[in-house]
Amino acid sequence: MASGDIRLYNTRTRSKEVFEPLEPGRVGIYSCGPTVYSPQHIGNLRASFFADLLRRSLEIDGLVVTQVINVTDVGHLTDDADDGEDKMERAAAASGRRANEIAAQYTQQWLDDRQRLNIAEPDVLCRATEHIAEQIAMVQRLEEKGYTYQIADGVYFDTARFAGYSDFAHLDLEMQRGGARVAPAAGKRQPADFALWKSSPSDSKRQQEWDSPWGRGFPGWHIECSAMSVRYLGKRFDIHTGGVEHVRVHHTNEIAQSECALDVHPWVSVWMHEDWIIFEGEKMSKSLGNIAVLQDLVDEGFLPLAYRFFLLQAHYRKQQNFNGDAMAAADRGYRRLLALAAGLRGAEGTCDQARMAPFADRFAAARRDDLNAPQALAVALEVARSGDLEAAEKRDLLLDFDRWLGLDLVVADPPVAATESDPEIDAQVARREQARREKDWAEADRIRDELAALGIEIVDTPDGARWRRR
Repeated sequence: MASGDIRLYNTRTRSKEVFEPLEPGRVGIYSCGPTVYSPQHIGNLRASFFADLLRRSLEIDGLVVTQVINVTDVGHLTDDADDGEDKMERAAAASGRRANEIAAQYTQQWLDDRQRLNIAEPDVLCRATEHIAEQIAMVQRLEEKGYTYQIADGVYFDTARFAGYSDFAHLDLEMQRGGARVAPAAGKRQPADFALWKSSPSDSKRQQEWDSPWGRGFPGWHIECSAMSVRYLGKRFDIHTGGVEHVRVHHTNEIAQSECALDVHPWVSVWMHEDWIIFEGEKMSKSLGNIAVLQDLVDEGFLPLAYRFFLLQAHYRKQQNFNGDAMAAADRGYRRLLALAAGLRGAEGTCDQARMAPFADRFAAARRDDLNAPQALAVALEVARSGDLEAAEKRDLLLDFDRWLGLDLVVADPPVAATESDPEIDAQVARREQARREKDWAEADRIRDELAALGIEIVDTPDGARWRRR
């Protein structure tokens, strides 16, 4: 591939392609955001992190990005195929709280966690409940074109009218019936047909419901994303991101309703999907209860950005195993990198661009090759430890790399906790401290000299001894 090419894996074509924006110099991205009925766990945050890597990479290459992320605060049912209870309504009933209060709480938690992971704010953050008119208008357009039918349960999209319905996810529509987690709504023509507008129950009142041409009700989950993306990015746009779990149902349905309503194909040029965080052999999910939130990691003593460092160690299209040992290793690795980088802040001297160029080229090639974070991170670690580069050259390279990595390397005021850690060296330093307390100066000097021979410098401070690599 050419050195300047950006190659992205497109789920629609099942291949890596050279990326060409619809409008030269500009990119529109829509990312499926959280359903805010409960805390957003660290598995959910992988989606935000991946979309952030994408945006950063495009902007580094000089493209102007408009990123839109939605917040689902109504309409996402317990079965993704449009059956079951509304997750927001169920959370409200279980807690005795208002659905909008729950949504506000967990939206803010998600925004705060994004900030702690250095994930940039989107240009547009759109909430489903604030775009009901756009959703009704899109359903009306589909109705006018003959793609819908109405049953007691609501208004449905007739998938038989869209010949390409199964193409995106390579679906076997006959098998889909057996995959439903709950019984489908009575009157559906095909199992794959999906709700555009759901009717409110006649025997109870929902907290979130609106008047519509089809009666009192609420929008289907899928129509929310179509209507909001079109509202802010137009009839066609460049990239749509989300989790692999969205391919078979949510994104397949988005494509069907959008291409039929707008008379466009393809509606989105590139579809990109991140894989799951795996914990104890299973997908991390709220339904399984095997989740952790970012604050849990902080409470265990890990730096928030150590979780970003952890995520950088795996490609976004690969499943990533999470456990305490893996997180502890990531935290140690991140602290070590911060300690190395912090020592470069005041470096002086002339930088040899010819010596730096191979590292910069390898990093950029990894970044442009479908966001290959593990390879790019390996280059950054190589630079930090290199004995062939001057300190100023390391600093400048790490500053440049950090525009994409987002790890706060070589910053003016690194976190107090950003000290290097190594169990064996820590133990040696502790033994030296004990020898000093016992006034065994010979033993203390012996340990100091032994560590110095390994390139380890001990710094005595009022708060105790610290060490760093020279």
